[in-house]
Amino acid sequence: MSQPRLTEYENVVAAIGARGIEWEFDPTLDRIRDLMDVLGDPQRAYPVIHVAGTNGKTSTVRLIAALLRERGLRVGVFTSPHLTTLRERIDIDGEPIGEERFVEVYEDVQPYLGLIDDKHGTRLSFFEVLTAMAFAAFADAPVDVAVVETGMGGAWDATNVADGAVAVVTPIGLDHTRYLGETIEEIAGEKAGIIKPGAIAVLAQQQVAAAEVLLRRVAETGAAVAREGIEYGVLSRDVAFGGQQLRIQGLHGVYDEIFLPLFGEHHASNAATALAAVESFASGAPTRGEIDLEAATRIAPGETYTGGDAGQLDPALVRSGFAKSSSPGRLEVVRSGPTVLLDAAHNPAGMAATVATVTESFGFTRLVGVLAVAADKDVAGVLDQLEPVVAELVVTRNSSSRSMPVEELAELAESVFGPERVHAAARLDDAIDRALGLAEETGEYRGAGVLITGSVVTVGDARTLLRVEESR
Repeated sequence: MSQPRLTEYENVVAAIGARGIEWEFDPTLDRIRDLMDVLGDPQRAYPVIHVAGTNGKTSTVRLIAALLRERGLRVGVFTSPHLTTLRERIDIDGEPIGEERFVEVYEDVQPYLGLIDDKHGTRLSFFEVLTAMAFAAFADAPVDVAVVETGMGGAWDATNVADGAVAVVTPIGLDHTRYLGETIEEIAGEKAGIIKPGAIAVLAQQQVAAAEVLLRRVAETGAAVAREGIEYGVLSRDVAFGGQQLRIQGLHGVYDEIFLPLFGEHHASNAATALAAVESFASGAPTRGEIDLEAATRIAPGETYTGGDAGQLDPALVRSGFAKSSSPGRLEVVRSGPTVLLDAAHNPAGMAATVATVTESFGFTRLVGVLAVAADKDVAGVLDQLEPVVAELVVTRNSSSRSMPVEELAELAESVFGPERVHAAARLDDAIDRALGLAEETGEYRGAGVLITGSVVTVGDARTLLRVEESR
């Protein structure tokens, strides 16, 4: 029986995928710079807001883009990894580019790939090719501004061929330690590389060790800086149906009566950081000056920056922009009766935020977890965070080759949860079915929930199995 013929789009996806494993990290920008050069430096055709960090990057990017679009700008967005399709990573006007356009952009770039491969004796990577495609697509559109998420790290990330007018750093934690360093200071040093001379650095709340590294980079480059908890931050928040109600201190004024259709304190923080980034992009920054490291690394309740209203955004546009925002796969409710949540948390800090939000916003009387996680993550740390809130855990694997084998994950989980609370399923679809049954078996139908988590790949696979519409 003959194999079905691949579409042009599928052939292009295969060609990009053949260029190696996405998470392989090579500390050089030489190849991508040469490729950008032969393409005419498309990353310089529009201003860029560049976003790095460990947790919250994608959500913050989407919130920034929502505010910019609400201001009438044409916005290009580059994120990674994707949930279900490569096209999600390149978004223009709030929509992933179509299959036909994806093929066209690849065909525009493809003639130069071999040239760069030959010059360097090493092939351009999967991520380098996608980065080049995104920058080229944005220039061709054209967009008014691009919001670009780093793939891994910052200084040596392929996206760093662009010089962000605004450099945003979300909370930094221990992740990708094999590639970025084994300490917070080393990882922060890598992330800080996106802060360039003349940029405005918008820094989410950080651990002291990370904040000190970032602020030294600010001082070295002469960048301006806006810091969560000092120049901007969340003044108040209340749980609301379908999300939360916020009051945010921006760089140029207070914005109140904001409804954010995302759950959790971490998403409120992401929204405040997104707002500060858009204020900075639109109207300048806090005054440059000598930085007091001690003051800059502490949160001062009640202390707010009052920069006047000269650069204040229209509060009505801020409210409507945030109200339209979304972040698929980040505490996303995809089914009710019982409630099924999808969350891409994949490290202990991310899982801690997820657990706190589930506890605060949902009030389940019985929660069953489904976990599939990459073997190179701090799996024990993730399990420790889940244990207090998950009644029973179904361990499985996702479609990634990095996924921890089920037997190994079950053994780790049993050491944390106890054998009687852990169930193993070889496939994710069977794991979801098992979890739904466990959630309902006590008869607490209305108060039961299922949390599917551990990886972006896990969430993407679950979205496909549960027939969730394509991510935006």
